Amino acid sequence: MPHDDTILKLSHLETFLALTMGKIKDSEALIQDSVRILEDGGLGESTIYIRRLRYLAQIYLKSNQPAEAENAHRKILHVMEFSKGWNSLDTVIAAEDLALTLQSVGRLREAQELLQRCLDVRKSLLPEDHIQISANLLHMARVTLLSSGQLKKKDAYEAISELDKAKDLLGNSIRIAQHVVDKLKEKGILKNHRASGETEKERHAALVILLQSLDTLGLLEITKHELLESRGEHQPFLEAENVLRQCISAFKELPPEGSISKSAAVKVEYLSCLKHLSSLISDSSNRMQQSTTTTLQELNEEIKRLMMWFNLLSLFCDIEYCCYFGFTFFKRKAIGYVFVSAISVISFEVLTGYVVFLFLREEGKIARSLLL
Repeated sequence: MPHDDTILKLSHLETFLALTMGKIKDSEALIQDSVRILEDGGLGESTIYIRRLRYLAQIYLKSNQPAEAENAHRKILHVMEFSKGWNSLDTVIAAEDLALTLQSVGRLREAQELLQRCLDVRKSLLPEDHIQISANLLHMARVTLLSSGQLKKKDAYEAISELDKAKDLLGNSIRIAQHVVDKLKEKGILKNHRASGETEKERHAALVILLQSLDTLGLLEITKHELLESRGEHQPFLEAENVLRQCISAFKELPPEGSISKSAAVKVEYLSCLKHLSSLISDSSNRMQQSTTTTLQELNEEIKRLMMWFNLLSLFCDIEYCCYFGFTFFKRKAIGYVFVSAISVISFEVLTGYVVFLFLREEGKIARSLLL
């Protein structure tokens, strides 16, 4: 039986290497060791074992080892099928992870079959307007969109038919996600103008899915337009532009002081919509709505502002991870203070800026610990 401290230390060290130092190979080896220790100790069905395998699969994908990632996800799905059966959302999530891995290596038919099974189970276990169903539909639409891309050189008509299927899937995904966003927004307003933490999390997830679905629909409309043009059918990019503007509007409707509007995950999708719309209208032949207030220049300025925000966030996250691991996992040990001191010596100005950043986020306790 593995010692709990051994597992915990391996877990902390592997996470530290992966998140703060980018040592993917070292992290991979450590996770493999922790997985082996758990298997040898008879904990091959435990929660921590599944978590380790999921993390290992992510490392495999990042290091371009899709076959190993697939094997890890298949192992997870096998454990979930054996322990919980298919009448469980945990099994559905495991199957969905495998489907997305299959999608990434071009095995689209297998991916679509798995995603369809996931959708069928979710519909039997969840309300019809649940955000997980919206996300499932989005995944299926993306696979169908990729299938269309494979067909366009062979059969343009069949490719357009696949695009129409994907459009229907995205339409349902958008409808559900928008409904969830609106419902949770109203729920938050009714609670003394402040949403609960759980409501905020649900709305955050729904908004990410909504923005992703709208952005994907915009790309679908662009792809369909290009296919129609190849057949001699010329028409403006109005539908694509309108969808992408709807995506941008969904973000701008958020209160600027709210936590959701500051979320990196939400801003990533917002930035993607901005870039696709900017690319669409940058060609003078594709400019449609000249009278709209959002000009190409304004779009590019907003893109530049967001890129600066992400650069700063990346810098702060690197330091925050270092400080977090330095003070938490090496607490009361000299190495922790040496570690954080090294950061201070390397970039005192950056660390000072980070302290200010923490105070602005009302994390005074962490900030004060850095100043001492």
